[in-house]
Amino acid sequence: MNPKLTFSDRARRIFKGILDPIGHFLNGLGLTPNTITLLGLVGTTIGAYVIAQGRMTTGAFILLASVLVDAFDGTMARLRGEPSDFGGFVDSVSDRYAELVTFGGILYYFLMQNDYPGVMVSFLAAAGSVLVSYVKARAEGLGFTAKVGILTRLERYIVLIPLLVFNQPFVAVVIIAVLANITAYQRILHVREQGRERIKQSKEAKA
Repeated sequence: MNPKLTFSDRARRIFKGILDPIGHFLNGLGLTPNTITLLGLVGTTIGAYVIAQGRMTTGAFILLASVLVDAFDGTMARLRGEPSDFGGFVDSVSDRYAELVTFGGILYYFLMQNDYPGVMVSFLAAAGSVLVSYVKARAEGLGFTAKVGILTRLERYIVLIPLLVFNQPFVAVVIIAVLANITAYQRILHVREQGRERIKQSKEAKA
């Protein structure tokens, strides 16, 4: 089964002409893909702290810069001809930390404002975002694919960052809370279909 390209996959192809030259430059500086991954996480942590202080627009631009930096680790590894399983593992774990730190910053802001609906929705947004990634990882561990759904990681940032720029954190987390959990459910259904197809093929092979 050949899964359809995700929005993130299409974006990488569209911007390959920009990513590759910068990736070559960063490799030429002696930086490693894992270093870029960790720099992106540090930047995200700073952005989350700024957001937690209520400076949404500034925090959003720091997040944007961090996301752009993080986009180069995979490109650098590919250009070096040494993409590794461990590098991919570090990148994936770093991405999860980055999202949780970001939503943690937003949640803290709402908590300081005594905005308990905002706190709860921020938690649901974080949970949905992590579940989207977990379902995919668990599915791939079982030999399935789960690169489907309406709100992958890149799309979550496309929702989050502009709304933070315009100081609308509650609207941002509501949209992500709803659509991320729908995405997780879409992936669960997608895996269930593959599981049923696998059982069917197994029975046919034994017949």
